[in-house]
Amino acid sequence: MKAADEQKSVLKSGVKRLLGRTGFDIVRSTNNLGGVDDFIPFEATMKAARAAGLSVGDYIDEVMNGTPGATQSTIDELRTLGVYEAKPKTVLEIGPGSGRYLEKTLKECSPQRYEIYETAAPWATYLVDTFDVTAQPTSGSSLAPTPDASIDLVQAHKVFNTVTFLGASRYFFEMARVTRPGGRIVFDVMTETCLDPAAVRAWATEGGSGHDSYPAAMPRRTCVDLFATLDCSLEASFLAPMGIASTEVLVFAKAA
Repeated sequence: MKAADEQKSVLKSGVKRLLGRTGFDIVRSTNNLGGVDDFIPFEATMKAARAAGLSVGDYIDEVMNGTPGATQSTIDELRTLGVYEAKPKTVLEIGPGSGRYLEKTLKECSPQRYEIYETAAPWATYLVDTFDVTAQPTSGSSLAPTPDASIDLVQAHKVFNTVTFLGASRYFFEMARVTRPGGRIVFDVMTETCLDPAAVRAWATEGGSGHDSYPAAMPRRTCVDLFATLDCSLEASFLAPMGIASTEVLVFAKAA
């Protein structure tokens, strides 16, 4: 299926999910400055997931976002693209939040070290205690504690469509810096591929109240051209569900 057709299909199904859910709103907070604790509060989410008899990740996908299987579908696509074939020994994730991508990544490649940069303290503590990952101190724009060229796989999921353009851009420089030659960089952004007129209308009129800084758009060409100057080439891309529409996952390889 062509990218445009796939995006329209995702959007159509997302709108149907939204309209069929009384009071559904992808943003759980009126604080739209970004950060998982603004969108997905720790205590309330943990309690609700337990009550529903679901894992935290499945609860967020199925109930909060109305996109069952969305996390696993992204992991499956990355596996198909060969992202885990090299069996990365070091992984770094920006904004893992609830850990729903983190948990599935660990099952795919069993790295020796997994670093996280998470600004929401309750979620960071939960991830360290549950998955034995390393939480690095974070300023929200830098990966300073991580040495140059030390990470095999750097990733961020559902992060850069919740922060400002410059906030995301600052992280892009850092992601390229810490990735070793031959390593991979994976993240999603809301590019123009995801923002045809129907999608814009859906976000503006069907997305619920409170939307302002989120979702944040990012020009695709800006990403590709910037990473090219950092010796990182685009290997692949695909669309992933996000709320009532979609986001585009980009996979970059750093020159060996």
